[in-house]
Amino acid sequence: MGGGGQQTEPAEPGSGKASGVYTWEEVQKHCSRKDQWLVVNRKVYNITQWAKRHPGGSRIISHYAGEDATEAFSAFHPDLKFVQKFLKPLLVGELAVTEPSQDGGKNAAIIKDFESLRAQVEKEGLFKAKPLFFCLHLGHILLLEALAWLMVTYWGTSWTMTLLCALMLTISQSQAGWLQHDFGHLSVFKKSRWNHLVHKFVIGHLKGASANWWNHRHFQHHAKPNIMKKDPDVNMLAVFVLGKTQPVEYGIKKIKHMPYNHQHKYFFLVGPPLLIPIYFHMQIMNTMITRRDWVDLAWSLSYYFRYFYCYSPLYGFLGSFALMMFVRFLESHWFVWVTQMNHIPMEIEYEKNQDWLTMQVPKNAETSQMRIHLLFIVFFFSLFPMMPRHNYHLVVPRVRAMCEKHGVPYEIKSLWRGMADVVSSLKTSGELWLDAYLHK
Repeated sequence: MGGGGQQTEPAEPGSGKASGVYTWEEVQKHCSRKDQWLVVNRKVYNITQWAKRHPGGSRIISHYAGEDATEAFSAFHPDLKFVQKFLKPLLVGELAVTEPSQDGGKNAAIIKDFESLRAQVEKEGLFKAKPLFFCLHLGHILLLEALAWLMVTYWGTSWTMTLLCALMLTISQSQAGWLQHDFGHLSVFKKSRWNHLVHKFVIGHLKGASANWWNHRHFQHHAKPNIMKKDPDVNMLAVFVLGKTQPVEYGIKKIKHMPYNHQHKYFFLVGPPLLIPIYFHMQIMNTMITRRDWVDLAWSLSYYFRYFYCYSPLYGFLGSFALMMFVRFLESHWFVWVTQMNHIPMEIEYEKNQDWLTMQVPKNAETSQMRIHLLFIVFFFSLFPMMPRHNYHLVVPRVRAMCEKHGVPYEIKSLWRGMADVVSSLKTSGELWLDAYLHK
């Protein structure tokens, strides 16, 4: 059934022939697990079977089933012409001429302005990486790793030397975490294959994690930030309740897996200390084994082989394991506080089908001190995921101006205020849960 007054039969998936003309209402019906359509640049595609083979994972592309995915498509793919080759066989039609280019509550003016901004910064070369920046970044990580080992090798394993070693390894591990983010988003090399290869080296050999696990999990966050049931970063496995909607839902249903009205207190015990050394580690290993991702597993095991080969002669196996867990304990605190200030205190809701700018910016606060202390501006990773981070500061004033023009909230916090907001937000959500649990 076509839109715009035309009656047409949809093309067979894989035919590559656009025989259908559809309305948004018709496209939106194809949003189930076994029937998925999406729209890119007004073209309608049936991705039901392709989603399983999608390099970024089936979930991220499925999150846009029944929706316009044009902005996300541009944000995540460095070579749009190349990707079009994969889309062509999936084409089933196009939007009727009477239909707007955007769906739902998306703002056409914002989409147009953001598209112009993206074209302008691309023309200015702000999507081109500076090799020296990333070489130095990788170099200082390798240097810290080497110095940490040499220090305890030649000066002994006293408590002082061990603590200094742990501090250096924590810094190198944290910085490797940010660096793998750059390669994972294909923002360093022109060729995707080189980004993928170095990404596996950094996250696998330097950190003992999995590139595919990170890609499939993290891209979902960028595609649908802070959207319940779509962003895995706000899936707290019932340990915490977040935002204003989930606590009330849990309270009404009398769900009490934890004493949520005290979650702002036990967060300090189960959040920062355990995320990386326990939860992430278990999830990564389980993912690699259950999905039979032997390549990533080999990269990950190379880290553990290197680490224990270097440190077991100095501390023994158990001592080396304790040192590794202590480093991950410290790194986890660093990671959680930096990232969660852009998750927990921000709006966390169900899908609202918003345009890219409106969806991304209010879900991420710019923390001014991060630029100095961490070389890391969190929300520009979401707004321009493929832009090298050394160019973010050049785009900040333009994004602020655009947000001011269209009335999109743009929040700037100090580092300490961002951390305090994490705790206060957890407390507020816990109180909402308790009120609903007792009175609704």
